[in-house]
Amino acid sequence: MLKQLLKISLALLLLVSATPANAQRNCGAMEHLQNMILQDPSVLQNRQSIEQFTQNWIINNPQGNTGRALVTIPVVVHVVYRTTTENISDAQIQSQINVLNADFAKLNADWTNTPSVFQSLVANVDVQFCLAQRDPNGNASNGIVRKLTTSTSFSTNDNVKRSANGGSDAWPSSSYLNLWVCNISGGILGYAQFPGGSAATDGVVVNYNAFGTTGTAAAPFNKGRTATHEVGHWLNLYHIWGDDGTGCTGSDNVTDTPNQGDENYGCPTFPTVSCSNGPNGDLYMNYMDYTDDACMFMFTNGQKARMQALFATGGFRSSLLNSLGCVPVSTTACNSPTGLSASNLTTTGATLTWSAVSGATSYNVQYKTSAAATFTTASTSATSFTLSGLATGTTYNYQVQAVCSSGSSNYTTTGSFTTVSVTPTCTDVYESNSSTSTAKTIPVNTAITALIGTSTDNDYFKFTNTSSQRRIKITLTNLPADYDVVLYNSRSRQVAISQSSGTASETITYNTTTVGTYYIRVLGYGGAFNASNCYTLTANISATNFRLDAADDATDAADLDLANDKPAVFDLTLAPNPSNGKLNISIFTTESMENANVQVYDLAGRVVFAQTLGSVEAEFNTGIDLSALENGFYFVAIKNNSQVKQVQKIMIAK
Repeated sequence: MLKQLLKISLALLLLVSATPANAQRNCGAMEHLQNMILQDPSVLQNRQSIEQFTQNWIINNPQGNTGRALVTIPVVVHVVYRTTTENISDAQIQSQINVLNADFAKLNADWTNTPSVFQSLVANVDVQFCLAQRDPNGNASNGIVRKLTTSTSFSTNDNVKRSANGGSDAWPSSSYLNLWVCNISGGILGYAQFPGGSAATDGVVVNYNAFGTTGTAAAPFNKGRTATHEVGHWLNLYHIWGDDGTGCTGSDNVTDTPNQGDENYGCPTFPTVSCSNGPNGDLYMNYMDYTDDACMFMFTNGQKARMQALFATGGFRSSLLNSLGCVPVSTTACNSPTGLSASNLTTTGATLTWSAVSGATSYNVQYKTSAAATFTTASTSATSFTLSGLATGTTYNYQVQAVCSSGSSNYTTTGSFTTVSVTPTCTDVYESNSSTSTAKTIPVNTAITALIGTSTDNDYFKFTNTSSQRRIKITLTNLPADYDVVLYNSRSRQVAISQSSGTASETITYNTTTVGTYYIRVLGYGGAFNASNCYTLTANISATNFRLDAADDATDAADLDLANDKPAVFDLTLAPNPSNGKLNISIFTTESMENANVQVYDLAGRVVFAQTLGSVEAEFNTGIDLSALENGFYFVAIKNNSQVKQVQKIMIAK
């Protein structure tokens, strides 16, 4: 049993490190899904909604959507590289697109290696892929973005998808499949984002030495099947064994794939029997197993139906049907402007100029901060344009397009400028502190001053309460703009927030009994900031309860009137974790929950346990019995009616 638990832990937490030349396949999609759910409980609800839509569509369309035209998905490949080896060639990228098109259309020659008993299941998914021929701004493109990075490698935390973290920002997921190629750490060949997550991180990530069929692609992962596997996840397919270890209770929610006990590696021999699925055994040659590239070569009709449901009316990826990404940009006689320059730089403004284009009736000007994903567009009939309201000390990108009677030109090559910086009045601006991992420690019961200098700046601080001084009060004063403050517990889960309007002071009162490290986040509402004036922040702790009336700063040991506490607080503790099946639930809340309930989900998002808690107020403790569940990882969600209050992950280890 210990050996089995160790195997589950390694597989799900992805702690195995190896190189493609000698490694077994290792996909990070399930770990990524778990992290998304833990960071944003709404993802769990999104996944349930998508699953219900999928099942309903399959029931109502038993023959599939035979009347719909072939789905063609525009692809943008972000090559994020540090070395010349990682900067893979255009030819290697095209080889991967060719593999995707063959695999999803049943045009791969090796599908005939499917054992005869399974060949009737092999499907043409009716999905094709093209390298995008235009970018989100309508400019001609080859569908490839190359980004030099200083990062030696990336993990499943999505940093490769953010320019601010050394990666490359996604193109709009409503119109493109974003496919990132980089060096992934931990022996992971790739990972995908299931439907239902953030648009800013939607897409697929593949290791540079498991991508395509040439160049850096290394055996046994040199036939492009890692991308096929991960795009399968992106199109809502689970691993074929249901991610339940060897329990034989998991499911990939597909009716025509045999129940399978675990993942298969290498090149198994037929039949490979598990979970009493003889005589034919596992469908190990399926793209959603873990076999080597040369030994996976088919999707099933049931998997095809799940993918098709995404493109039905109301389906999660139906917007891709209207994308113009595969449509070439029309050639026009209008030339692009030349001589771009930026001058008259101030703290909040700049003047852009360019040379006149013969026949142009107007010009489109686009600009954005270097960290932003999309441009702001303006028009002018002149050959100059003055920008105002910019962020101080910030780098901006800009480009210009000529508009002629015969059509518009391509946009110019992007230029850049940086606005003038202002020396702040703070004694310490604490940068960089843009996340909980980089939060700066501040003293308690002491006022500090800090600065929000740009529209994307967030300040994180941390402090610790003590067993003798547990109660917490956060005050944010002297605001130069509309700032808000958020309090997180040691698990980086939000426990309180204050969002007064304008420059009114913010106050959080959190009369907790839990001792540990807490995090404070100060942010500008709607991107508000002031690069020259500072705010004042104080983290107070006390042995007695802080009054929940913000107008009274005195403490009152007898006052714990939760109904008057303006910021809603919800703190959940699950113990022990790992659990032998007997799980204790402790809730501290400042809001009344009339119809509280607990639901437990497996890693595929299926409800495996549910229990009504009833009315929950203030401090609440109960126990639940999960001993009937198989060993492995699960999500525990506390809900009030259908609203998810918090989700945490547990491990059952009996």
